[in-house]
Amino acid sequence: MKNKFMFVLVGLMLLSACGAPKSNAMEARDAWARAGLKDGNSAAYMLISNGTAQNDELVGVSSDAAKAVEIHLSQMGADGTMQMLPQEAIALPAGGELELKPGSYHVMLIGLVKDLNLGDEITLTLHFQIHEDITLTVPVKEAADMGGSGMDGHNSMP
Repeated sequence: MKNKFMFVLVGLMLLSACGAPKSNAMEARDAWARAGLKDGNSAAYMLISNGTAQNDELVGVSSDAAKAVEIHLSQMGADGTMQMLPQEAIALPAGGELELKPGSYHVMLIGLVKDLNLGDEITLTLHFQIHEDITLTVPVKEAADMGGSGMDGHNSMP
C-alpha cells in the first residue's frame, strides 16, 4: 500500500512538472489584422500575457501602416448601438492576460497608408507603462476566419 501511495505521489509530481512553462516576460501572440482599403480603417487583435510579477499597462500602439493608431473598446451602448471608445491605457495585471478581439478591446488603425490585403503583413509596436516596447509582425487575415463578424463597430471595414 505504501508503495502505491509513493508511486501515485511521484506520478503527480512528474505530471505537475510537465505543465506549460510560465514566462517571466511580457508577450504578445496570435496577432492578426483585418483587411482594409487605403485611407480607410482597420483593426488589429492579439493576446497579451504579462508573465511578470509587476502590474503594467498598455499605453499606446504605433505603426507605419496608418496615419493614426489608437486603442479602442467596442461595447454596446445604452441605445443598443455598438460604440467604439478610445482608451488611454488598458491594465495588464501581473500574471494576467488581455485579449484584444473583435467586439472588445482592439488596436484601431485609422487612415491606412495603403491597402491591406489578405496575406499582407504590417508592423505594430506595443508601448507599455513599465515594460519595454514589443514590436510585432502582424498578418492580415479574413475576419470571418478569426471569429470576427465585421459587426463590432467597424462599419466601414470588410
